[in-house]
Amino acid sequence: MSADSLFWPIFFAQYYSVLESIGVVVAVLIMISSFDDLFIDGWYWTREIIRKFRFRNNDSYRPLTPEQIKEREEQHLAIMVPAWLEYDVIAQMIESMVATLDYRNYTVFVGTYVNDHRTIEEVERMRRRYKQLRRVEVPHDGPTCKADCLNWVIQAIFLHEQQAGIEFAGVILHDSEDVLHPLELKFFNYLLPRKDMIQLPVASLEREWYELVAGVYMDEFAEWHAKDLVVRESVTGTVPSAGVGTCFSRRALLALAAITDNQPFNTESLTEDYDVGNRLAAMGMKAIFAVFPVDFVTRGRRWFGLGPDQERVIRMPLCVREFFPDTFRTSYRQKARWVLGISMQNWEQMGWRGSFAHKYLLFRDRKGIVTSIVSVVAYVLFFQFILFYLAHLAGIWTMEFPSIFVEGSWLQWVAQFILFALALRVIQRFYFVARLYGWEHGLMSIPRMVVGNVINFMAVCRAWKLFSGHMLMGKKMVWDKTMHDFPTTSQLVQKRQLLGEVLTAWQAVDADKMNNALEEREKTHRPLGRILISNGWLDEETLAEAIAFQSDLPRANLDAELIEKYAGYLPLELCVRLRMLYIGNDMHNRPLVVVAAPLTQEEMQEVSIVFGQDPALRIARDSEIAAGLRFLRGETDAFRPLPEGATGVPLLGDLLIERGLVRREAFDAAMDAYRPEEHGRIGDYLVASGVIERHVIEQVVEEQRRLRAAQESH
Repeated sequence: MSADSLFWPIFFAQYYSVLESIGVVVAVLIMISSFDDLFIDGWYWTREIIRKFRFRNNDSYRPLTPEQIKEREEQHLAIMVPAWLEYDVIAQMIESMVATLDYRNYTVFVGTYVNDHRTIEEVERMRRRYKQLRRVEVPHDGPTCKADCLNWVIQAIFLHEQQAGIEFAGVILHDSEDVLHPLELKFFNYLLPRKDMIQLPVASLEREWYELVAGVYMDEFAEWHAKDLVVRESVTGTVPSAGVGTCFSRRALLALAAITDNQPFNTESLTEDYDVGNRLAAMGMKAIFAVFPVDFVTRGRRWFGLGPDQERVIRMPLCVREFFPDTFRTSYRQKARWVLGISMQNWEQMGWRGSFAHKYLLFRDRKGIVTSIVSVVAYVLFFQFILFYLAHLAGIWTMEFPSIFVEGSWLQWVAQFILFALALRVIQRFYFVARLYGWEHGLMSIPRMVVGNVINFMAVCRAWKLFSGHMLMGKKMVWDKTMHDFPTTSQLVQKRQLLGEVLTAWQAVDADKMNNALEEREKTHRPLGRILISNGWLDEETLAEAIAFQSDLPRANLDAELIEKYAGYLPLELCVRLRMLYIGNDMHNRPLVVVAAPLTQEEMQEVSIVFGQDPALRIARDSEIAAGLRFLRGETDAFRPLPEGATGVPLLGDLLIERGLVRREAFDAAMDAYRPEEHGRIGDYLVASGVIERHVIEQVVEEQRRLRAAQESH
């Protein structure tokens, strides 16, 4: 046989031998990592068994109940939300938060950057609506790091305490994509001030079965926050903050601020949450990873598109839920920031301090910068070993050197151990995922383990690149923004709130005034909003926002030019009777109708007949509707600017009803037959119809003149 004909067989034999040598190194590294995982598994399951038997045989043990945490008197709590380029989700998050939380005594502080105008606009829009919302401006351009934004928010919280003469018992950290549970603040309130840091579990909202990247977060958080963090707290008493769902006591924040020049969060770290947990532990602060089972109402996903979504109630720990990234690029970039802060920056800044147990957990946190690369190398090796095996079966590859993986060798035992450890990983991943999301997602978590390893590999590679650039070239590491989704209303399964409930939750009207207004409504049958405004307990803009939120309809702003442009498209009598205005068509060519309150089903049917299709509704202030109707009837100055705080002159019918001179039912019945071209002015028509006497109409018209004159004098 010639030398040329032997070249390729010898080359592949040597190549296979090199693969085996690399395989030995990879196998040993995986074995070391597996021993670490087995220790965590053993500790967790031993602890679970001991606790189960201990509490089963302990008659004095009574689990904490929602009723118990609700009984505790509410303390002042603050919620801080750092926001950089969060214009797409921040308003929805705040709306959901206020509508969800079963708590009254709290204030929300949202930190924004001066150059993030779109986020500022959204936060300001929410601030005009929610009286418990404050916007904190970071006085320089972003992005910097999340810690920098949080430090400015903390200073604003301390300043608010001085100005309001209060002290916040705790400050809760959230992100702008978080979905909260109604009992969250009640639970924090129950544990404060006994605990200095309280960390809730974090979970991903349920994804579709085919969303493999997003599903990885479901799997990882289901296991990490049910097992790993529990073991971490049990072994060392240290609880790392997850960056969301973390409550800091006032004592903890003051202690951090005292030793860091009023900057509680480390601006040199991209994972300030992990860092602050370690620093609080070093200061001897009391931290807890709190597991408190509660009920969640969720909407079950359809599998493979079969069958309708169904609402269901599941029992799981009180936690913060959110949508994590669903694309490969956004996922590995987000995880790269976590790796960079937890494994690299923390190693650089803190070294290997602490007890042996603490050092062990630091090793567990940092091993990923190696094992994430090793796992993908193992995939590549496995794929090539399969190819060589198939080539051998086909008789294509016949020359090979003696294998180092011989029968009975220590390497064979290593391989068998690795297979055993992998089986345990798969079984436990299935268990923890199925417990939260059902057996279907439990099965899907198995192939998603491969997807997760590839994402982690890319994240570690990016983290090494950024860290090397920082160390060698001094490149500054900034907030690597990840765009987020916020669940829709149907996904959140929120019940529709009454107008009074909305305004009370927004802290727009206090409970006593709301009760008085509700009592007055029972007696007079006047609309609740009109009662609140006429008593000076509510402004008209907040009322319009509340009605828009309650009915899930967009807002609209009216002016004379818009009303004039579409005047005559609808009969004037219909506009007056239903208190609505037409302002053109939307992008889907649906007619846009502006109202102060949603039309009834009968009214919608009537308007649909006129248009030939269902209109799209928009909400405007009642005074804007009144001005638009006056403009259509010839008052060209109906949209003149009003003094600050003024609500415009009420329409004749509103004044008659508000003063108790006509019952709403009688007025509405008369208006059903009203035709402006035939009957002229509404007052004359009401007198002619016998609804009211002439002198009463004259008195009310005179009152309208006095109100108009008073506004003009300002």
